[in-house]
Amino acid sequence: MSQYFEIHPENPQKRLISQAVQIIEKGGVIVYPTDSCYALGCHVGDKNAMERIARIRRTDSKHNFTLVCRDLSDISVYARVNNVSYRTLKSLTPGPYTFILQATNEVPRRLQNPKRKTIGIRVPDNPICQELLKELNEPMMSSTLIMPGSDLPETDAEDIRAKLEKQVDLIIDGGNCGYEPTSVLALSDDGDIEVRRQGRGDLSFLDR
Repeated sequence: MSQYFEIHPENPQKRLISQAVQIIEKGGVIVYPTDSCYALGCHVGDKNAMERIARIRRTDSKHNFTLVCRDLSDISVYARVNNVSYRTLKSLTPGPYTFILQATNEVPRRLQNPKRKTIGIRVPDNPICQELLKELNEPMMSSTLIMPGSDLPETDAEDIRAKLEKQVDLIIDGGNCGYEPTSVLALSDDGDIEVRRQGRGDLSFLDR
């Protein structure tokens, strides 16, 4: 049976954040809010927790997990970022975007796209998520919480509790996050930006 924390969406309670991070560090799988929708998260180095998330989502081995980072300094550890990409990342983070970048050797092979050696990375603009990452002091491995057979992410913590309380270790209720997932942008070494998915993040800057 999972634990259930009601955490204030703007002023997260430090005690609950610390307890949540302890659960992650002990190999737990959590449900947490982001600036686009709810997501499943676990420790970046925990293969068993990652496999639990895959079973919940019923994804195959080709499913791409995302590294959720605190800021640009975290991104540069796990992805190759040139000057052009850095300017793009700086202008769009934190925010509801996922960036596809070339992975560095710091990224476990199981998290990389097997053919392209890429990794999805994002920096959410959500106080609960930011406090979790700050306390954890490293990125979190993550996947949007979309239940098998559904096209839309989960957005209500009580509904999530009813569906997943026996499959995850913690559900964080941080209020309604909405249904729209992130916009996914693939950044090339020469500065080109390919839109892989149009979501919540504003893409009007690409028309300039």
